[in-house]
Amino acid sequence: MHPELVTGREDGFVSAAWTVKPGSTRRGEASCNLTERILEIPLGNDATSRVVRAHELMHARVSPHVIEHYGALDDVSPRALECAEELRINTLIARLDFDVTLLHDGSEKNGARRVAESGDWSEALCFLMAVLSTGGEKEYLAGIRQVEPSWMSGLRAVRKRALALMNALASPTLAATRLNDEQLPSGYANATIVLARLLTQSMNARPPTTPEELRSFRRSLEPGGRRAPTGKFAPLRFDENVTMSLRPRGEGLRRARPSTTGSTMRYPSRLLSDERKRAFARRSTFHGGIVIVDQSGSMDIDEASLSMLLRRAPDALVVGYSHRPGDNGLTPNVWIMADRGSVATTIRSGNIGNGVDGAVLAWALRRRRNTEPIVWVTDGQVTDSHDHPDDGLTLQCAELVRRHRIRLVKELGGAGRALSYSRTTSRSQWREFGRLGRKLLEMHAF
Repeated sequence: MHPELVTGREDGFVSAAWTVKPGSTRRGEASCNLTERILEIPLGNDATSRVVRAHELMHARVSPHVIEHYGALDDVSPRALECAEELRINTLIARLDFDVTLLHDGSEKNGARRVAESGDWSEALCFLMAVLSTGGEKEYLAGIRQVEPSWMSGLRAVRKRALALMNALASPTLAATRLNDEQLPSGYANATIVLARLLTQSMNARPPTTPEELRSFRRSLEPGGRRAPTGKFAPLRFDENVTMSLRPRGEGLRRARPSTTGSTMRYPSRLLSDERKRAFARRSTFHGGIVIVDQSGSMDIDEASLSMLLRRAPDALVVGYSHRPGDNGLTPNVWIMADRGSVATTIRSGNIGNGVDGAVLAWALRRRRNTEPIVWVTDGQVTDSHDHPDDGLTLQCAELVRRHRIRLVKELGGAGRALSYSRTTSRSQWREFGRLGRKLLEMHAF
């Protein structure tokens, strides 16, 4: 076996000596390392060994050799890339009349059962690409069906889209190694990366179980289709580049509050209307609190509103959030606007979606000092990491609001007043906060 004879690449891969090691036809025991030029292959004369050798030599002919240098791939799951490339390679050798149905080792069914038993929908999708159109596909799907039959419709939808994508490309295009404008081999870019991006968003999606969810999932696989619902919040990623500056401290806002004792009877009418007879005035000073600001959509946070808030509560912690739908953890989705006496020098804009509502609330609660007030500036819409409204996630947020007495306001301009109130948001105001408000009303009814 002489992999040095495999030539014709146009991506700068220099011809040089390879190391060939004996492998086997069992899954995981044959490989092609283009970086170190190590080829591990079965050396037998049987038909299966010949197909496995063809598979690894096709990697040597068309797969990228500097994949770790490609910044354009940061938004794609490495596992999705790996398995999408396996499908491209198998498609190419099948077009050269190699019998890819010989690519199986009998482990596919048990492996599928283990994946399904662990609830790993992401791996179920990826591994399907690695066995697609090979002799292991039927057994693999049978193993999934035994444990998670509800996954089958989603897997079939991805299977259909993957095959359509590969079949749409002629072999010279599918195998092309000429670099494109992004310095990626064009065949890899046009097939493997396109499929890997679809896989990445599908891996994050919730497995479709109802006809409506399946329709949404199928639409998400089409060019320009909206990502399918995930049913979960995205992980928080803080903006580490926010610059803070100290803000001169004032004396806080002093405000008179009704009291049962005092030197001045400011509210005599409360002797009749208030069962606790709070007719006297008592001065209180408010300095701190936590304000959580939903910056999704067209919501605009201006410096004047933030300054007004900090005049009332100079020691407040103010945090903004907004998630870019489908982002793979590269774009910050939460940032500090003010932090106990310091303020951000610039106010960041949002990323279109919500995506992290509950995660931000939980983070803020962990940073709460004693029983200081927490205010959430929101329109009441709660969405998952693909920016789909989600009933379960809305319920999670409603439970946090109710349990921890989080105060709701529609605009940042009202946050300072909300911090000063001694009461939380009233039931009559919940109706103003969309799905979140409706959940709060439903919870109160029981």
